[in-house]
Amino acid sequence: MKTDTLALFDLDNTLLPIDSDYEWGEFMVRIGAVDKAYYEKRNAEFFEQYQSGTLDPAEFLAFVLGTLAKFPRSRLNRWRQQFMDEVIHPAIRPAARDLLKKHQDNNDLVAIVTATNRFITEPIARALGVEHLIAAIPEETPDGEITGKLVGIPTSGAGKIVHTENWLQTMNLSFDSFRHTYFYSDSDRDLPLLSRVNHPVAVNPNSRLKAYAEKQGWPLLQLFDD
Repeated sequence: MKTDTLALFDLDNTLLPIDSDYEWGEFMVRIGAVDKAYYEKRNAEFFEQYQSGTLDPAEFLAFVLGTLAKFPRSRLNRWRQQFMDEVIHPAIRPAARDLLKKHQDNNDLVAIVTATNRFITEPIARALGVEHLIAAIPEETPDGEITGKLVGIPTSGAGKIVHTENWLQTMNLSFDSFRHTYFYSDSDRDLPLLSRVNHPVAVNPNSRLKAYAEKQGWPLLQLFDD
């Protein structure tokens, strides 16, 4: 790997002006795949916990992956394509593409590091033109059906560091292999990884991250107005 720069990006509310996990839940309600009253209530509760910083990522992933496991993979794949067409593609903004392109044109090693599961985020990474994705991994059967279980630990908080280090090791690399390491995020939940790199950037930051970033003198970047 001939680069001295690693550029890592959070996804939801950072590269996207929406939360893809929450929007997937709303989409499942909208198409009638799940019980509207129950799922909307749980989805709203988890989203409120996320915004307040009290979300248990393992509990949330158990809820999301357990729901996915109720359906055959072929049906899930059709729904996911519909979700991409109706929700994700309209949400992708030029400012996000331009930020990614700046690093890609510099031949930096670029990856998305997200707490949202890989089933949802894999096509989003492709749509953004990002080859490397670090995301929560749903367990699958040999024929590709989702079991409802999580492989390893959640990719949130300090877990983002663990998963990123493991990914780098597959290329015989580490954080110390790079002169410049960037991480772009909107959330104070990402403070572990933001503090691990030498170029942390608060993007569309929530109030807690904004206050912390200003105190630390970190750059603030507003990609979206909404």
